[in-house]
Amino acid sequence: MRGASISIPPVYIGSIGVALLLIAFALNLVRKLSERSAVYLSMNVVGALMAAWYAWAGGAIPFVILEIVWAATAAVRLVMTLMKRPT
Repeated sequence: MRGASISIPPVYIGSIGVALLLIAFALNLVRKLSERSAVYLSMNVVGALMAAWYAWAGGAIPFVILEIVWAATAAVRLVMTLMKRPT
């Protein structure tokens, strides 16, 4: 089916994003994920970008800014973490 697209309601995208952020946070609190691990940082990047998209769809610009800064900070740390890994 050419040209067909799947439309996912924004609230689902936002909910999954926030869930990723909260799960990463909870796993860090119980010491199952280090705040420097690639998994933790990836969950933060993806979760924050999904939450930012939802905030954008709802016109909540202050939250877009918050989530973009959150994602960018986690992304920088993720790149630094991955570059330090032995090859």
